[in-house]
Amino acid sequence: MKTNQKSKIMNKFYTIIGAMLIVFTVACEGPQGPPGFDGNDGFDGADGIQGQVVEVEGVNFGYDDVDNIFSTLINFSDVTDFEVFEADAVLVYRWTGTVGLQDGSDADLWSQIPQNYFLPEGTIQYVFEHTFVDTEIFIEGNFDLSTLSTDFTDDQIFRIVFVPSVFANASKMDTSNIENVMSALGIEENQVQKLELN
Repeated sequence: MKTNQKSKIMNKFYTIIGAMLIVFTVACEGPQGPPGFDGNDGFDGADGIQGQVVEVEGVNFGYDDVDNIFSTLINFSDVTDFEVFEADAVLVYRWTGTVGLQDGSDADLWSQIPQNYFLPEGTIQYVFEHTFVDTEIFIEGNFDLSTLSTDFTDDQIFRIVFVPSVFANASKMDTSNIENVMSALGIEENQVQKLELN
């Protein structure tokens, strides 16, 4: 009889505890709060981050005899609809020709700017400045540049690489090689946008 009475007491105890748990969990649920703030949109592409490469052909430089400098201005809105932000990195590469590979095919040679060339007359250097709306490329030298060969000033080809700031800050990619940069950004050769300025 004592075991039966003990069993009844334990059943009442479990019933009371169960009822209290139900009341407690129901009491913890209230009305839904206000919605949180929307997050920032992510980038498309590998690991949610994507840049862009634009190839610009037919670039001609103008000579300024006062400053003895060549320059050309490329507006980003003329070559792409990619949105460039102030904190993004902009890299510029100049096409210097092609080289034959062992398999018989050719590969383009790209030289990262700034780039020096040592000529019989002296030294020239391609340099550039950029904002988030354009880039200006210059040819500076230590001799009278009015005599500079048009091989350096006319019908030039450049590749402009836009690297989102999130990626530029986190990456340790080798920017001296454009193929390394494109690989790090997940951009294939067939995704390079090409534009003829002439």
